[in-house]
Amino acid sequence: MPWSRKAKSCMTCHLVALCVDANEPAVVGRFWAGVLGWDLVDDPQDGVALLPADDSGFRIRFLPTDTKKSGQNHAHFDLTSASLVDQERTVARALELGGRHIDIGQLPEEEHVVLADPEGNEFCVIEPGNNFLADCGFIGALAGDGSQRVGYFWSAALGWPLVWDQDEETAIRAPHGGPKFTWGGPPLMPKVGKSRLHLDIAPPAGGDQAAEVERLVSLGARRANIGQGDVDWVVMVDPDGREFCVLTPR
Repeated sequence: MPWSRKAKSCMTCHLVALCVDANEPAVVGRFWAGVLGWDLVDDPQDGVALLPADDSGFRIRFLPTDTKKSGQNHAHFDLTSASLVDQERTVARALELGGRHIDIGQLPEEEHVVLADPEGNEFCVIEPGNNFLADCGFIGALAGDGSQRVGYFWSAALGWPLVWDQDEETAIRAPHGGPKFTWGGPPLMPKVGKSRLHLDIAPPAGGDQAAEVERLVSLGARRANIGQGDVDWVVMVDPDGREFCVLTPR
């Protein structure tokens, strides 16, 4: 896979934040602060943000939007459990904070629990003994709908090695650890409008934003206009058409 080889020889971006559009950022932020045990702070630009309390290595930003959620998100958190009691405790805490059970077609025999936050953003509380997430933290994965090609793209974009690549399903993970980022392969969900979740990435301090944008274009991304206007970040879409932002070096 040439993209992964190229990533080893180039200076790559690092992941700054997972961004979530929210009609009420403070409400959704408080929910996730309670579930994850992360500190909630004002976002430097807008909305609110959660600061990681583990080895995740990125913030979660909740940014204001007037657009209502429609359809299933293309990515969701898989939260891990140490035991059945632990799984039940996480589910109970989420429900107390304003979450709810939802049905997205999961089978009765499946042991994970599917929930949604106060604005309907899906997430799963995984049963204990899940081997794929065995060495991950509480956020075991950001599980996404996506092609094999997009898994290769993000491996090269971030310089994260592939830790799974079978039957068009891919997963990557930061060298330091933290959650896995996974893509389930075909069939893909149709994309309707702007994605409600996106990644903010940035070159390291002293890096070159323009050069990094060109590198990402060479890997299969393209620039995008979502009405962002005159800003100091660059909006792009990955090979599956999902938006992400390239920030200034930091």
